[in-house]
Amino acid sequence: MNYQTIKVNFQNKICYIQIYRPDEKNTINELLIEECHAVLDQCEESINIVVLEGLPEVFCFGADFQDMYAKLSSGQLVEPKPERLYDLWLRFATGPYITISHVRGKVNAGGVGFVAASDIVLSDMTAQFSLSELLFGVFPAAVLPFLIRRVGIRKANYLTLMTQPYSVQQALECGMVDACDNDSQALLRKHLLRLRPLSKKAILRYKRYMGRLDETLELSKQLAVEANKEVFSDPQNLEGIRRYVEKGIFPWEN
Repeated sequence: MNYQTIKVNFQNKICYIQIYRPDEKNTINELLIEECHAVLDQCEESINIVVLEGLPEVFCFGADFQDMYAKLSSGQLVEPKPERLYDLWLRFATGPYITISHVRGKVNAGGVGFVAASDIVLSDMTAQFSLSELLFGVFPAAVLPFLIRRVGIRKANYLTLMTQPYSVQQALECGMVDACDNDSQALLRKHLLRLRPLSKKAILRYKRYMGRLDETLELSKQLAVEANKEVFSDPQNLEGIRRYVEKGIFPWEN
């Protein structure tokens, strides 16, 4: 298939997905979500490992504000649809394959959702993580259930409130990242060599078992979706996003 927002490569039982929106800072739009779902559909039966990558400078920078701005400017209703994104991350967390986020460069907002939903997170030393949502009057409602599962509620709360970039060393210490190296490609190869012998059946049974041990992600979906729709439907928040895209002025600035 020809994808517009991602690059996909299948090698034996491994699927490599690269978020590829270089002109939009690898931000998330509806097409990206649907194309990722389409790829995971192909991975259900025969793929053992899914590797998600971004660009060297930016892994994923969160929601596509430019897309929101275009809709606002044309008078279209900005209708939040967080269900499909939440379901995508749920598939990363619980699907019948091992998911690896290979992170380089900046990871912000919804990009952290992809990382937090992954089974394994590897990075190089340029990786930088942040949750900037509260600066715009919103909060990472859909990200938080996955982030809490990975780093705990105390650290997830701190990251959300502070909104500032988090270094790879800090991410490693809190459990956001599992392993890092200057040569993250070599680090990824080492992990794949170790993971390749695992059978599809073993992976499926293990992921199913882990999902039953902690059903928080499923139980949190409705609450996360409702909260996301509330904050992204607020006219004041949308006006702050519009002004930021037009003038580069943050909501708290005069």
